[in-house]
Amino acid sequence: MADMTRTQARTIVEAALASAREHGFKPLAVAVYDARGALKAFEAEDGTSLKRGEIAMGKANAALALGVPSRTINGMALERPHFIGALGGVVGGPFVPVPGGVLVKGADGALVGAVGISGDTSDNDEVAAVAGIGAAGLEAVTGA
Repeated sequence: MADMTRTQARTIVEAALASAREHGFKPLAVAVYDARGALKAFEAEDGTSLKRGEIAMGKANAALALGVPSRTINGMALERPHFIGALGGVVGGPFVPVPGGVLVKGADGALVGAVGISGDTSDNDEVAAVAGIGAAGLEAVTGA
């Protein structure tokens, strides 16, 4: 399994937040996990609402748990709501099935982690995640 470095994780956070500021997004919370599900970096901007951090973590955790981006999980939830609803109790952690949870792959195509962002619209959260991941020299997998 490839590893995501601490430097890459911090770059993702900083670049995602910089992109959000450039686009005029609302304050965000950003969670970066490595492929084994360990939290590598987290930041919540001033002005985020109380549970934005947990929502960001839930988006990334959902993507890692199922091995697909949370945008894809959102589509699954529309097709099979009972299945996705049941997963919250199975995956062992927060599980938020909406866009903004993006898988991260290394240069060799191996999964190295996931990023979850919350604070603006789900689509805008995803835009910020993709910007951060790209700035770290990694590949974003959004499911779009």
